[in-house]
Amino acid sequence: MSKPAPSDDLFSLMASPQEPARPEPVPAPAPAPAPAAKPAAVKAEPAAPAPSSGDYSAASIEVLEGLEPVRKRPGMYIGGTDERALHHLFAEVLDNSMDEAVAGFAKTIRVELDQDGFLTVFDDGRGIPVDPHPRHPGKSALEVVMTVLHSGGKFSGKVYETSGGLHGVGVSVVNALSDWLDVTVWREGQEWRQQFSRGQPQGPIELIGPTKKRGTQIRFRPDPEIFGDAAAFKPSRLYRMARSKAYLFRGVHIRWKCDPARITDPNTPTEADLHFPNGLADFLAERVGSQETVTPTFSGRVERKGEAGAVEWAVTWSPAGFGDADGFIQSYCNTVPTPDGGTHEAGFRATLTRGLKAYAELVGEKRGGLITAEDVIANAGALVSVFIKNPEFQGQTKDRLSSASATRLVEGILRDPFDHWLTESPKQANALLAFVIERAEERLKRRKDKEVQRASATRKLRLPGKLADCSQQSSDGAELFLVEGDSAGGSAKQARNRANQAILPLRGKILNVASAAADKLRQNQELSDLMLALGAQPHPRFRVEDLRYERIVIMTDADVDGAHIASLLITFFYRTMPELIRSGRLYLAQPPLYRITSGKESAYARDDAHKDELLAGPFKGKKVEIGRFKGLGEMMPAQLKETTMDPSKRTLARVTLPQSEDEIEDLVERLMGKKAEARFRFIQDNAAFMTAEELDV
Repeated sequence: MSKPAPSDDLFSLMASPQEPARPEPVPAPAPAPAPAAKPAAVKAEPAAPAPSSGDYSAASIEVLEGLEPVRKRPGMYIGGTDERALHHLFAEVLDNSMDEAVAGFAKTIRVELDQDGFLTVFDDGRGIPVDPHPRHPGKSALEVVMTVLHSGGKFSGKVYETSGGLHGVGVSVVNALSDWLDVTVWREGQEWRQQFSRGQPQGPIELIGPTKKRGTQIRFRPDPEIFGDAAAFKPSRLYRMARSKAYLFRGVHIRWKCDPARITDPNTPTEADLHFPNGLADFLAERVGSQETVTPTFSGRVERKGEAGAVEWAVTWSPAGFGDADGFIQSYCNTVPTPDGGTHEAGFRATLTRGLKAYAELVGEKRGGLITAEDVIANAGALVSVFIKNPEFQGQTKDRLSSASATRLVEGILRDPFDHWLTESPKQANALLAFVIERAEERLKRRKDKEVQRASATRKLRLPGKLADCSQQSSDGAELFLVEGDSAGGSAKQARNRANQAILPLRGKILNVASAAADKLRQNQELSDLMLALGAQPHPRFRVEDLRYERIVIMTDADVDGAHIASLLITFFYRTMPELIRSGRLYLAQPPLYRITSGKESAYARDDAHKDELLAGPFKGKKVEIGRFKGLGEMMPAQLKETTMDPSKRTLARVTLPQSEDEIEDLVERLMGKKAEARFRFIQDNAAFMTAEELDV
């Protein structure tokens, strides 16, 4: 399934959900240096003596007050300082207004981006309380909400039955990361205002005077000290986010306005009234457009009073797929997008699968037993939105829902409507059943063909001294490690699990396909061997089903040359078979850089920062020996297996692509293409971000 990418970076990397640990950030080909993401330089240094106790005392312990933690470590709260994180500020403010709408207190939300880059969000809800807070003498509730982490009205469930905000950090984080923010509250017949700069109040709350209005307005601008001088909201992205919110709650009007001078995308209007009375059904109809579908859209909304919650859904199926993908599924919880899915998606898939298999049994279609969730969702365009109390997400940015109750809620609500939808129209139900069974039979045929092709390809491959293939015939669970040189290849061959791990050594740096002619690429023996080992054809003839391995793992040395080789390989896969990356098959290994030993105790460090963390933690005050691995070939096979290849202990980073193909092409061409002057300009433009400590010499 194709899911929206979580970032607009060239290559977004996230931990494989099949691996036990979170990966370290991994650079894309020739990444742009940035202050928040530039890794420390790797230098070989002798083991330092243990620090004396006089270097570490009570005075060394820092206590961050108020909103200082947010400004010190913004990545902990909004996931970084890139474009996605910048626009997450808008999401936090908009979520609060949507919570007022969902609770039934607001009907209108206004979003306005002015010429100076200030973003204003208004809702006609109850207004943030302004009376003195009982636990913070001298401060209004408004000031507490804006300046104190973990403050808000959404913890007990008494004020909001369901909400997108959970931790009481959203709007205070926005305040901390804005160079200027002012709040206006219309409440109980009075207008109040307070202003802030970088999280600090610029004076007490001020009574403006009587009013007949009600609601809250927050006007803010992101801080260039955090996001960079060039950082600014993109109207097109803000508009899409606002429109998505309007689809998710039928009762709200979101009025959008943007200064014309800031709009560069012709598809972004200067003004719009976003209101969709049919909710997700309208959303899906816009996505599908004139695309041919197997059945009419199955949609609905069911709310259960009390503790249960509500579910809204819309789904249809298309033989030709949707755009660049065969299908898609987008999910939301309490109007918050969950791009990484979660328990509500699991319940949605399971219910559709069980319902269709039950219908097959009802009509006597024995082939219904072949159906899996993969077959049902393969060519589906689906939207699902849940409203539940106290949802549990993974991380502050709420990319994945983990509440077990969401699975039960979706299954309980969706089961009967889907069964009735199938039985009420046998013609469309039979068409859908036949379509899904055809997908299942194609899947089984591909699997069988792949096993035959794999056995045949294994006999035909002629890679003497190179490919050490795995013994299993099926590609399920099979892994191909692309390693740097024969020395590393020898260690990897001894460290691998022969049943499902294959090793292909490469001779140094491969051809840069971004700047090479097509005939030169075809004549390159190293890349020809790699394509032959994979068993797949280049784009547009590439098929994921042809791959002889479930995972392709780039395993290079943890140094500058290793990063360059990894960049060249990622560029090769992006240019020749981008579908391999989109299907989540490409990974980067994370070998350690250091081994720290003290007596019989030893540990591995990924980089300098991790080494310092270990020295200040379990090895603090101990006499240690620090060994630096110059390359994978220096590691003993047992060490390589323990740290980098054993699935139960290793960490892998999955390579993913963002949605914006134009930005990827532009960056790849500038940094990896033929024009050296483009690379030179890039270095000049970004040289200000580089310091002497960051240079590897």
